[in-house]
Amino acid sequence: MLSIIQAAGWPIWALIACSIVGLALIIERALSLRTPKIAPPRLLQEAIQASRHGVPPPAIIEQLAESSLLGTILASGLRTLHANPRATEAELRAGLESAGRLAAARLQRYLGALATVASAAPLLGLLGTVIGMIEIFGSQAGPGGLMPGGGNPAQLAHGISVALYNTAFGLIIAIPALIFWRYYRARADAYLLQLEVAAETFVHHLLTLRR
Repeated sequence: MLSIIQAAGWPIWALIACSIVGLALIIERALSLRTPKIAPPRLLQEAIQASRHGVPPPAIIEQLAESSLLGTILASGLRTLHANPRATEAELRAGLESAGRLAAARLQRYLGALATVASAAPLLGLLGTVIGMIEIFGSQAGPGGLMPGGGNPAQLAHGISVALYNTAFGLIIAIPALIFWRYYRARADAYLLQLEVAAETFVHHLLTLRR
């Protein structure tokens, strides 16, 4: 591996840094976009059951808020009703929508950075390719300058290595980053729709609790 890095020249270090960032983002999103952390399957029914006979105490609401993103949204509605038992439907919806916007931001966190990695890696590979081509043309220059006749085989081989390795590394990094970015974006959109449906159901439940 070290020999490949040496053959690829200094442009490869930017691609290595890009690959480390991309891998860290992929792992972070894999850990964050899990169903138990976003929308546990039975949480909505449990929240409705816990508040069927009235708004639960603050300790229960805080426990709900810390359970998941969906719990945070549901808890915001309960907090609104706890603060104002006669809250209107518009006030309840406003509280849930505010929490929903924060949840959407958390679902989409780092996806822009991952998209940047997917876009930047081929460009960095192209930069290495251009640098390799410059070395190739430089190796073919004669002793007097631009006229051929005294090419340097070692410099020619190094230029080819720089060009090909950087192109390959750029694509190797960009393709998985693009795939994971599209996958995580679709997953975040699906979670967001699920949260919106659950919030709408919970609003109707909260309206029955108003005094």
